[in-house]
Amino acid sequence: MTPLAPPEGAPHRPPRLPRPQPVPRLPEPGVPLPRRPASAADFWAGVRRRGTPLLAPDPHGSPEHRAVTFLWRGSPATRAVQVLPNKLTDPRAPEGNLMTRAPGTDIWHWTVRLRDDWRGTYVFHVDDGGGPAPEDPAYWPWLRRTRRTDPHNPHTLPARWSGEPVSCAELPAAPAADDWLPRPGVARGTVTEHTLPSAHLGGARRVWLYAPPPGDRRPAAPDNASAPDTGLPVLVLLDGEHWQPRLGLAHLLDNLVADGRIPPLAAVLPDSVDAATRWRELTCRPAFAAFLAGELLPWAATLLPLTDDPARTLVAGQSLGGLTAAYAALRAPHRFGNVLAQSGSFWWPDGPSAEWLTGRIAAGPRLPIRFRLSFGTQEWVALPAARRLRDALAAAGYADAVHREFNGGHDYLCWRTELADGLVELLARGDR
Repeated sequence: MTPLAPPEGAPHRPPRLPRPQPVPRLPEPGVPLPRRPASAADFWAGVRRRGTPLLAPDPHGSPEHRAVTFLWRGSPATRAVQVLPNKLTDPRAPEGNLMTRAPGTDIWHWTVRLRDDWRGTYVFHVDDGGGPAPEDPAYWPWLRRTRRTDPHNPHTLPARWSGEPVSCAELPAAPAADDWLPRPGVARGTVTEHTLPSAHLGGARRVWLYAPPPGDRRPAAPDNASAPDTGLPVLVLLDGEHWQPRLGLAHLLDNLVADGRIPPLAAVLPDSVDAATRWRELTCRPAFAAFLAGELLPWAATLLPLTDDPARTLVAGQSLGGLTAAYAALRAPHRFGNVLAQSGSFWWPDGPSAEWLTGRIAAGPRLPIRFRLSFGTQEWVALPAARRLRDALAAAGYADAVHREFNGGHDYLCWRTELADGLVELLARGDR
């Protein structure tokens, strides 16, 4: 039987599961490589024009797959280069992501076979000397501290907490993220940063508040209970410090509203502070759920005319945030009637009470909540638990729950378009 109270003291890490299938690496690069140093200069000039990674037809003949070659230009000091595309790795065999040097050149290469709708971020780890010997057990932890961005790829996203940006690769059939780009002529909403005292969290918390363009801010609902609710729909999006200051969520909301794909809305984005706080608070903590429902939403309603209809209120998150979004709605279905969970950590906790929230859903009543779940097919740790959650929701009567799988990993590059699609599905339906 699943315990009623969330587990305490679980390790702050996901389960350490082996990768079920090997990384689909190809033995040869998808493009011809020069064999002489003089030719390498011309090769790199072409790379600068084309950008990286390089794409080539699938050597197995599938029109839906590509050979994707990642490149690094080494120096005479370079001993090794490791490329890490998101979730196209095996942590138990890090040597599988070591690049190969083309003999007699400064070209390091690594090629993988991928379906042509794949997208993902990636980084390089470059050993230019000065560290442990490769056979030393300290070598791999040291190498992980040598992260580099791809200098031949201008497409990047900000790193999650700090450091150089991560490089982005998107194959030709990958979903476009044009909705995230600012468009000329589109009315702009406003974003303000606030500090909200919280008794539940035991301190103050930064919050970003998005308001739609002034002409779209409808008046609050009258006190008459029979009158229609004219308050703004609300999105509560966790990890606000990344989604707005770094990724520019406001551009997405402006564009979706301007296109009529979602109604004008307010977005409330609380700060996750740091990784340790995130693990402490975004693991089915009653105090954090109470903060969202009992402090954050009432505070935001003092600044904007917000709906109090749970059917027009959405809580969203990714990874541990996805787990917490679902937990918050189950704790407060009178406030949150929609859950958008992306790559949610529904395996939590790693231990005897694994997949605790799925067990609570299976044992509990069907609540008035709509779920939209999405996961990457490369997420070998999260995906099995996600599919069990999908089945538990169906068995519990959540016939309108949506489960989607995309070709990618645990990655903001994928979550951006999944977030846009989820907002359209949930808010467009909920505001009719």
